Amino acid sequence: MCTVVVRRSAGGPAEILAVRDEVTSREFDVPDRWWPESPDLVGGRDRVAGGTWCATHVGTGVTALVVNRYHERPATPGAASRGVLPLLAAVHGTGWTSHVRLAGMAGFLLVLVAPDRLVTWEFDGDRLTAAEHADGTHLLTSGGPEDRKADRWLAAFTEAAFPEGWRDLVRGVPPSEDPGALVVRRERDGQVYGTVFAETIDARPGRVELEYALRPWTHARWDTATFTSSG
Repeated sequence: MCTVVVRRSAGGPAEILAVRDEVTSREFDVPDRWWPESPDLVGGRDRVAGGTWCATHVGTGVTALVVNRYHERPATPGAASRGVLPLLAAVHGTGWTSHVRLAGMAGFLLVLVAPDRLVTWEFDGDRLTAAEHADGTHLLTSGGPEDRKADRWLAAFTEAAFPEGWRDLVRGVPPSEDPGALVVRRERDGQVYGTVFAETIDARPGRVELEYALRPWTHARWDTATFTSSG
């Protein structure tokens, strides 16, 4: 995941846009109930490591998303995949840290969107730092040059209606090498890296409504999916 937009207001459900940038040859599945041991979890599944970039617990309405950071510090051999983090946080909330060993893991920003709070944890490879965020609209990225996305797009997301207005901000502009673009495409070490997925998430306790696209910059209709609590 490389771009997350979250809007929260007192008394209302959170509104989320998640844009995933990845090596385009890395296969994945669109959101569904992929984890039998946690039947109330919904998310897209990475076919390589089996985890996810974004998971929602349908019963509680909690969504967790991971954004890769500190790219110059890769994981050590045998370390846990960052794809487990959204699964753990969606189930355990702020207690997720008790269920994973961070030593050796690559850097990340973990975003937890609950009905009553927005919390992030940043891990630089050594230290984990948590932060609470006030109500309002927030745009979170992989850091570094990509932070210019907030300078360029945050005001537009703040003013736009969810979800259609947010999708419109992603549509219509082809992928770019500019790190400040919402959808990207560039070559890195002989591989093509770019935007491969985007979704809007309306999660309320007991019901989750998703709209998503594999080519979100086009004007094609986004697919929809609704999930209700399994128990």
